[in-house]
Amino acid sequence: MKILNNILRPLIPAFLLEAYRNHKKNKTRKALENKKKKGQVITVDQLVKDLQAAGIHSGDTLLVHCAMSKIGYLEQGPKTLTDALFQVLGRDGNLLMPSSPNASFQIEYARKNPVFDVLNTPSKLGAITEYFRKLPGVKRSAHPTEPVCASGPDAEWLTKGHLGELTPYTAQSPWRRMYEKEGKILYLGVTLDNAGTHLHTLEDAVDFKYPVYAEEIFPFTVIDEQGKSHEVKTKVHNPEISQKRKCDSLLPLFEREGVAQKIKIGEADAWLFDGKKMFACMMENYRKKGITMYTPKGETLEGY
Repeated sequence: MKILNNILRPLIPAFLLEAYRNHKKNKTRKALENKKKKGQVITVDQLVKDLQAAGIHSGDTLLVHCAMSKIGYLEQGPKTLTDALFQVLGRDGNLLMPSSPNASFQIEYARKNPVFDVLNTPSKLGAITEYFRKLPGVKRSAHPTEPVCASGPDAEWLTKGHLGELTPYTAQSPWRRMYEKEGKILYLGVTLDNAGTHLHTLEDAVDFKYPVYAEEIFPFTVIDEQGKSHEVKTKVHNPEISQKRKCDSLLPLFEREGVAQKIKIGEADAWLFDGKKMFACMMENYRKKGITMYTPKGETLEGY
């Protein structure tokens, strides 16, 4: 279904896509309002208990992908969730969230948006990521297509190496650096199919055999936290290959090898991943069996 949607989406007029998105948002909003009226309200205390029961502890480094509406009606919206996360992680923990300025294909975004302002370009990955981005003390990495926000004692180190990287998921990126902190990844109300960014760390760590990046390299002007401009270049994903992803087909492998576990946070189905184990699992299964998000059974990708 996801592949079919990716094929059809470019063929649908923009105004129809926007109307459909607005319809879905309104439907979700009404459902949440009904929960509020019935007193079905999710509090900080409840989320703290759920997060701790799931295996998230004080001092952890945690990156969160989230569809906030799946959790239920949050007492104070994004603040409820972030407060719970901060409470569980404590002063010694690091909280990270993706903050991409793009919610569509990277190549479409890069062609229309040549400037990325670290402090002022909003995140397009949901209300929780934009709320988190604006909190005092939060650092944001300076890659123009896949920036990450971080808060905590290691926030600066986690984010500072991203500027100027030709691809977004290198060893200098927050996506990889969090592995060095024994980081965990929480997929809250989402799965790898719609939030599988960490799967790309494999592609940037090896001589990957499929052309996941488009041939065209895009120039960007990046304005850093101090207002200084940097001229950088970045590769973006090849949409033809992106349409061949089967991310969730890797979930049984990750579960079997002790990388991931199913959990429940509020009303949301969720997954908690061990980032370092995830990376090791991807590397080993790619080298030995050719397993990737495009070839989850180790088969050869058609045409390559």
